Amino acid sequence: MYSRLPYLFRFLFPNLIWNIKTSAKEIFLTFDDGPHPDITPKVLDILDQFDAKATFFCVGENVKKYHETYQMILDKGHKTGNHTFNHCNGWKTPAVEYYENIEKCTKVVDSHLFRPPYGRIKPTHIPYLKMQFQIIMWSVLSGDYNNKVSPEKCLEKSIRYTRLGSIVVFHDSLKASKNMLFTLPRFLDHFSKLGYRFPSIQA
Repeated sequence: MYSRLPYLFRFLFPNLIWNIKTSAKEIFLTFDDGPHPDITPKVLDILDQFDAKATFFCVGENVKKYHETYQMILDKGHKTGNHTFNHCNGWKTPAVEYYENIEKCTKVVDSHLFRPPYGRIKPTHIPYLKMQFQIIMWSVLSGDYNNKVSPEKCLEKSIRYTRLGSIVVFHDSLKASKNMLFTLPRFLDHFSKLGYRFPSIQA
């Protein structure tokens, strides 16, 4: 569940962004499914401790409910991206409805970055969405949302698979909070000591 599934999909979707080409010691942290009024501020505090920036792929309905939290993300210099308005599954949602849901999210998330919820996107979606967005996938899936994975295993796997230019997925959600809040500061500490920086993804 960590980095291996995306590598398989790279063959099928080579025109999506799976990692960032860089010669610098950089890792790109991303957070999906927020903002959350309790969890997201904790993430922001941890990122501040390591002078790290991240990219938050936000669900539009959460932005609408927790706009002050969303504004905190922007005020602290992080980037945001579109994660649909209702966390739509691109494999199960009719195309027109899917596009309308993404467009609805643009009303509250002003960004040219898009990540499909669950990473589920059809080949037929890509040309249409690429007219407006960079489609950002990932090279490391932390597994923080999986309650069968211990915090220690989440940390170990996240560190093991991360490389220069990796796009790493965490979740600023209640479901993922136990694993994520354990893993994130330790992950940042580990790679900071190795000389890595953590910039946001630029549109």
